[in-house]
Amino acid sequence: MKKVSVIGAGTMGSGIAHTFAQQGFEVQLIDKEQEPLKNAIESIEMNLKRQQEKGLIEPQKVKETIKNIQPESNLKKGVETADLVVEAVIENFDTKAKIFQQLDEFCPKTCILSSNTSSISIGKLAAFTKRQDKVIGMHFMNPVPVMKLVEVIPGINTSRETVKAILKVTASLGKSPVLVKDYPGFIANRILMPMINEAIFSLHEGMAGVEEIDQVMHLGMAHPMGPLELADFIGLDVCLAILKVLQEGMGSNKYAPCPLLVNLVNAGYLGKKSGAGFYAYQSGTKQKQVANYFNNH
Repeated sequence: MKKVSVIGAGTMGSGIAHTFAQQGFEVQLIDKEQEPLKNAIESIEMNLKRQQEKGLIEPQKVKETIKNIQPESNLKKGVETADLVVEAVIENFDTKAKIFQQLDEFCPKTCILSSNTSSISIGKLAAFTKRQDKVIGMHFMNPVPVMKLVEVIPGINTSRETVKAILKVTASLGKSPVLVKDYPGFIANRILMPMINEAIFSLHEGMAGVEEIDQVMHLGMAHPMGPLELADFIGLDVCLAILKVLQEGMGSNKYAPCPLLVNLVNAGYLGKKSGAGFYAYQSGTKQKQVANYFNNH
């Protein structure tokens, strides 16, 4: 397995492409828009230079990694020789299902099709292909080059050979693959999202402020960042989408998203990527402050 195609040049897609390319894989980074591709390559170069400055990689490795990534806007051209495809587009079932239909048509018959979905059923996506035995979930964590965990999720018809191949390739990336079953949210988000949602409910009900809620979890539970800051980092729209999948898939209102989260997403407060969510972020810096919305209400 040498040739990998990554679909989607957003934060996750660029991180996945970076990780495979750094380990010597030939990567096609695919997005139908040129701007995300340009931004992704620039982001990968910047992150590689940071690794170099920290002494984690040699200058030659930076050059080799960039050389291993080929940006591509034509899906068919980008996947026609792939050994493995990693789909990393928006967390929307219809969008992913359409892509899997196209991948099944365009990819070599031997190619494994994987999804970086954080909540959507692998078996349901596999049903849109004629190679259900070669469809699997590879749920990377953000930021991909740093985080060690990859949830590996077989669908109901995924073959043992496909599972073994993905466990092997994941380990070759320096990651720690964890095998989980194909249920809504898998393990990471089935546990994480209710916690984030409960933090948002606590804010919504006036129990404490944004910073105070995050401090309790950061200082009291030794979490690297509080749940509201983490929600901003993930993307509030992504959190909302995952909670809806959990609510529908598990048939329980236990996972119903807090109305405050819904209102924020509807108003365009999507977190760090939009410049504001629970916090407001200064462009180009790591500085943040509680969003004005919460100071005015």
